[in-house]
Amino acid sequence: MSRLKEQFKLGEVFLYFIRVFQKPKPGAPTNFNIRTMHTINKISIVMFLFCVAVMIYRAFLR
Repeated sequence: MSRLKEQFKLGEVFLYFIRVFQKPKPGAPTNFNIRTMHTINKISIVMFLFCVAVMIYRAFLR
């Protein structure tokens, strides 16, 4: 049972969402490729959350 419980931990996922939208640390490497990758990740996370919200909205309308 504890192994199944470990598989469905959602706290780490939500912490990742919060960490992605924070400012980068002062000592972190910043070049064009890394900034672009993080920007694309942010856009995909926002799109995913929007789509989940739309799916939940549609599920309640039926």
